[in-house]
Amino acid sequence: MDEVAGAIADPVRREILLMLRAERLSAGQIAGRFPISRPAVSRHLRVLREAGLVHDELVGRQRLYELDTRRLDELAAWLGRFAEPSAWERRFDALETEVYRTRRERRTGDPGGQATEETA
Repeated sequence: MDEVAGAIADPVRREILLMLRAERLSAGQIAGRFPISRPAVSRHLRVLREAGLVHDELVGRQRLYELDTRRLDELAAWLGRFAEPSAWERRFDALETEVYRTRRERRTGDPGGQATEETA
């Protein structure tokens, strides 16, 4: 997971991953979209390849790069834990529910929380 996080820490590498979402691209096609040198793009592609985020295939004289998202799953699962409510958030939600229930009971005068109809 650390290797994947390190690989996506660079904005150029993140942009390369986004580009590869749509299609396989050659190193030259990728390099043509950046204002940096081709050797710099090659180094970025090597980091992504070593992290297992892209795979390359030699097709004729071109090396085509393709996105592989499987290595992102572990990182996504770890990050997903931060999206889940914490224990304190669940406790505050329960407290909020109790406050609303108490207010409703006071308004209606019914300890069960159900409004009753008065008959004449």
